[in-house]
Amino acid sequence: MQIADVTMFQIIKRELATLEEELLRAVSSPVPLLQEMGTHLVRSGGKRLRPALYLLAARSGPAFKESRMMPLAVAIEIIHMASLVHDDVIDSADTRRGSPTANARWGNQAAILGGDFLFAQAFTLVSGRDYGEEIAVRLAELVRELSTGEILQDSSLYQAGLSEASYYERIEKKTAHFLALCSEMGALVAQAPEAVARGLYKYGHAIGMAFQLTDDLLDITGDAAKLGKPAGNDIRQGVVTLPVLRALAQSPDRAELTAIVTDEAMTDAMVERALSIVRASDGVAYAQAKADEYLAQAKAALPEPLPEAVRRAFIKAADYIGRRDF
Repeated sequence: MQIADVTMFQIIKRELATLEEELLRAVSSPVPLLQEMGTHLVRSGGKRLRPALYLLAARSGPAFKESRMMPLAVAIEIIHMASLVHDDVIDSADTRRGSPTANARWGNQAAILGGDFLFAQAFTLVSGRDYGEEIAVRLAELVRELSTGEILQDSSLYQAGLSEASYYERIEKKTAHFLALCSEMGALVAQAPEAVARGLYKYGHAIGMAFQLTDDLLDITGDAAKLGKPAGNDIRQGVVTLPVLRALAQSPDRAELTAIVTDEAMTDAMVERALSIVRASDGVAYAQAKADEYLAQAKAALPEPLPEAVRRAFIKAADYIGRRDF
């Protein structure tokens, strides 16, 4: 795992350690292939940002109790994990976080069914708990929006004429809504005041937008070894992100860039050329400024009644998202 050791989450360090143990339990199966796949996915790591935000938000209410909070934290991460398994099949991805994807290791059919198994496990974890109907509704909403965001992305592949509004809609559904609901659900389960839950939803939404923007920036500027996947992967797969959209609108080489990003048979050399055009434009600075705006919105959205240690951790999380390099 990459995020539990970061100082911003010291307040929930014990819970994050427990989360790792519970994740391994949750993906266990008497079917050897499912057991092997689940263990591989958990041990491949990840930032655990979604359950971390949920657990941190849960510290904002009077009803915080680790044993009560943990099943939903595990379910949140398993839903995220399952969605990535399905995404990797759709994208024909070979690696994630520097490890082979499930589809690369066991084939598409097994990966899809393994992802379905994980979704079922996640909902099994929360069934029969006293979380209430509002949590069940939000989990269903979460999966629905994830799916919608993926469909919006798939329908816009290899297209150069997309609007910024369509880009923001896509990343909201794929990422921001998930982080918003994680933050809100933590407050709800811990019985925090309504104003706290509402403020944390806004916080989670804003850092979710910033997180996806920085993720898209890293695809242009990041180091492949740190990212665990090749640079320019989005361009190669036809995903047009904000830095590319900006370059398509402003670069003197926009005609050449248009020809590259709309070519489904693009070569490695074409990807490198597209990256060089985007880097030479103001696309990176433009997208970074947008990410910074969202991070400022996130900090401003933090509700007043938060415990000070929790507030500081949320601010550090926003700062981390702004400076991360993987």
